[in-house]
Amino acid sequence: MHKQSSYARANQFKKARKQTKKLKTYLGRIARDIRRKIQEPTSVMDKLLILSDKVLAQERNSKNKIYSIHETEVECISKGKIHKKYEFGCKVGFVTSANTNWILGAKAFHGNPYDGHTLKENLEQVKRITGVELKQATFCILDRKKTPSKTNFCLPECL
Repeated sequence: MHKQSSYARANQFKKARKQTKKLKTYLGRIARDIRRKIQEPTSVMDKLLILSDKVLAQERNSKNKIYSIHETEVECISKGKIHKKYEFGCKVGFVTSANTNWILGAKAFHGNPYDGHTLKENLEQVKRITGVELKQATFCILDRKKTPSKTNFCLPECL
């Protein structure tokens, strides 16, 4: 796998494709060998075999690709920027207190929702956890910039 990523990084795509094909061949051989030798696979082994089948079956234009074997919930997020077009993971919303920056709630959002649509769910989670309804919030988009963009909300009118 190290060779494949090194070749792809160095724009040697023909060699990278060859290494990818070799890795998929190894994975297919191992999966078939395990299926042949184990009569009653455990639930963990069964999940791994199903995951290996998905990895072997996926193609370039497939939907719901597996980007990580260890973290299967990882998604591709299109950034729309020239220097870094894609990120892998999921969006996370944090709610912190205004003065002391205590984290009051954190929520993961799958599927790449619009940032403004995540505010209501985050604030509902804080109300459920702390039992306090917030009167004002500042929505801050932190996209690894030095100065975050902020928008103030008075909550009853906005939500």
